[in-house]
Amino acid sequence: MSTPKIKATVEEMVLPFLQENGFELVDVEYVKEGSNWFLRVFVDKDGGIDIDDCGRISEYLSEKLDADDPIPSAYFLEVSSPGAERPLKKAEDVAKAVGKDVFVTTYEPVEGLKEFEGRLLSFDNYELVIAVGKKNYAIPYNKVASARLAIIF
Repeated sequence: MSTPKIKATVEEMVLPFLQENGFELVDVEYVKEGSNWFLRVFVDKDGGIDIDDCGRISEYLSEKLDADDPIPSAYFLEVSSPGAERPLKKAEDVAKAVGKDVFVTTYEPVEGLKEFEGRLLSFDNYELVIAVGKKNYAIPYNKVASARLAIIF
């Protein structure tokens, strides 16, 4: 089974449980590091997620994965918080980040730059406006390669 198919299968398995229990699925990764495969599930909830939450989700997902066995090779399952620099994977994640500090990379240069770190001023599903220093940059959403919250010191 391909990596995108594994990710989609895991999302289908875990989403009902997460939604029933007030959690949000942030991302699923299935990656090889060295000789080992890792299935990482990043979850969050209002007020933050704790180790007990991760344990409950891991236990539920582990049982589902053992029963359905969609992944042919051995792997390590990890369930965790996305952390302080949470990825902004969906448009709704970006919308929730308005007013916060973000780090955005683009597929191609926008005003000569491909990396932007600053305050997200607005987002309307077509364009992000980020204040970097005293300059505002309008970035078309379809040019965004990656986005995450940022901690700026």
